[in-house]
Parts: sequence; C-alpha cells; structure tokens
Amino acid sequence: MPLVLISGYPSSGKTTRALQLKDFFESKIASKIASETSDARVSKLKVHLINDQSLGVSRSVYHTAKAEKDARAEEYSAVKRLLSRDDIVISDGPNYIKGFRYQLYCEAKAVQTPNCVVHIGTPAEKCREINTKLLADKEKDGGYEEEDFENLIFRYEEPNGMTRWDSPLFTVLDEDETPPCDQIWEALVGSDGKAKVVRPNQATVLKPATEQNYLYELDKTTSDIIAQITTYQKDHPGEGGGEVTVSEATTSISLPAMPMTLPQLQRIRRQFITLNRQHNFSKSRIKEVFIDYLNSQFLQQ
Repeated sequence: MPLVLISGYPSSGKTTRALQLKDFFESKIASKIASETSDARVSKLKVHLINDQSLGVSRSVYHTAKAEKDARAEEYSAVKRLLSRDDIVISDGPNYIKGFRYQLYCEAKAVQTPNCVVHIGTPAEKCREINTKLLADKEKDGGYEEEDFENLIFRYEEPNGMTRWDSPLFTVLDEDETPPCDQIWEALVGSDGKAKVVRPNQATVLKPATEQNYLYELDKTTSDIIAQITTYQKDHPGEGGGEVTVSEATTSISLPAMPMTLPQLQRIRRQFITLNRQHNFSKSRIKEVFIDYLNSQFLQQ
C-alpha cells in the first residue's frame, strides 16, 4: 500500500504532522472494519511510522556527510522492507534531497503501490525560532546544532508537484490544524477503497525480447545518445547542466550540475543494457526509456 513521504525544514513540525496522519489512517481503517460494508482490502491495512526516533538515529548525524549518508541508507532500507500492498508507510524525515525522494518513489513503483509527498511549509524563520527553543531546553533532545540546522536549510530541495516523484504533492502550512487527511486518503487509497493502479517503470519490467536485432539496436541507440552528451559537453566546456535534445524523442536529457565524465556515462549505459538485455519494449521505445533512465540517474549526482 501507499508510501507517504514527509518533507520539510528541520524543526518545522514534521513529526507532529506525521503522527496526525498516522492517527487518521488508523482511525479510518478501524471505522472501515467496524462498518457493515467493510472492505476486505482496507481492513488488512497496517500503518507504519518511520523516523529518526524509531530508527534510533541521533540528530547529530547531520554534522558529518558520512553519518548522514548512513542514516539515510537506514531510512531507505526500513521503508523498502515495509513497503507492500497491505501496508501504509509514513516516512517522517527531512527527505530534503530530490534524488532520495526519487529513489523512494521508484521503490513504491516497483511494488506497484501509490505514493505522495506531504510538504510541511513552515517558514525558515519560524523553524529557526523553534529550534533555538528546543536547543535551550536541556530536558528535550529535539533541536539541531545551529551549524547543522543552517546547513540543512541551505541544502533543502523543495518538492515540486510538477515532477512525477513529488506528485501528488500536499502542502501543510504552519497555521493549518491538520494535514488534508481526507484528500491524502483519497489520492492513495480511494474513497471507495479500490486500489490505485500503479504501473512499474518501463525499464524494470521483465519481458522476453522477441524483436529481431533488439540487442543491436539497444547497443547502438544508447551508444549514439552517450556520444551526443559528450559532444554537447565538449561544446560547452566547464559548464554544468543544460538540455540535450535527441532527435525523434519527446523528452530531452537534463544534465546534472557537474559535468559527467565518459567513464561515468559508460557505466550508466552498461547498467541500463544489463537491466534491459532480456526485456522487450519495442525498439522504437529504446530512446525514450534510456533518456528517462539517464535523467533519473543524473538526479542522484
């Protein structure tokens, strides 16, 4: 069942909102079970809340890159372990890196379950005031060290509802008493309890390759696209980012801020070929699927 990603500035009230959602979901499931028209699918749902407290992670992990990366990997593993069609997983954390949100979005798609992002829209200045009070209260371990707090604010990548991994996006303002719980339930479970249909990514669907010359086209098309990227980067030396347009493709390639080296591009290409050697989307779709795969990999750079 669904994955709910909570995202927001440090000390913005993410855990408060996550607990409100958890209570609402559990109440909704209980009422469905008690009703005469109980939905068997909904009645099997369980709600899980994952956050630093449940994982035993201290907020001091945000002081070093390695400790933060390890903590993020622990959150990722916990979410992946619990995701299923009979579980609602609420991931309560900063989730401030768009590449990390994309990874969790892919995990949800892999098990064909819906997901959404709940953005806690408390202004940075209000978060700063709250964090200062939490740090001053020695009986509570709820504040971030000032340096870590400012670093997280600076690095925060706000969710964008126009991107598929941040959609549907629900924003909860500081003055809102509760999140839009009914709308979130509707988006993820449906008012009638019918499961939302989620299709896995084309690049991860296993199908037998039946078209003639499929492997040849797979190798040639991906090689040509890598050549276009390297040519673009040579024509724009020292520049990061940019859009590479591929002929007969509806989607362009969005390059990362840091220029990609040829070995990096070839490694991504080999990964894609390995994933899709035994797959069968038509040869005419290779360009589109490879471009989509490149964009997803570049987001993580």
